[in-house]
Amino acid sequence: MSDHVHDENCQHEHEEEDIIVLTDEDGTEYKMVLVDSFAIDDREYAILLDRDDPEDDAVILRIDTEGEDEVLVNIEDEAEWEQVMNKYEELVAESNNE
Repeated sequence: MSDHVHDENCQHEHEEEDIIVLTDEDGTEYKMVLVDSFAIDDREYAILLDRDDPEDDAVILRIDTEGEDEVLVNIEDEAEWEQVMNKYEELVAESNNE
């Protein structure tokens, strides 16, 4: 990955990013980029990267629906997390083979 800073001073076009602001339990906000999503059975999951530190590990959250809104939820069930990680590792392996 390059050390190029992608901001308003860049001299080239950038793809539109889906930015999501997450707030941790201490009130710290993180600008996250939605890089992909996937489904397992009837549940959807979002893969997010920290916009300010894209080399950091990805964050995977479940996408739940509350009324008409979609919300991102931590995965707390160990069996569900194991399924999600297995699927994520499959996706990474597939992308590395392309």
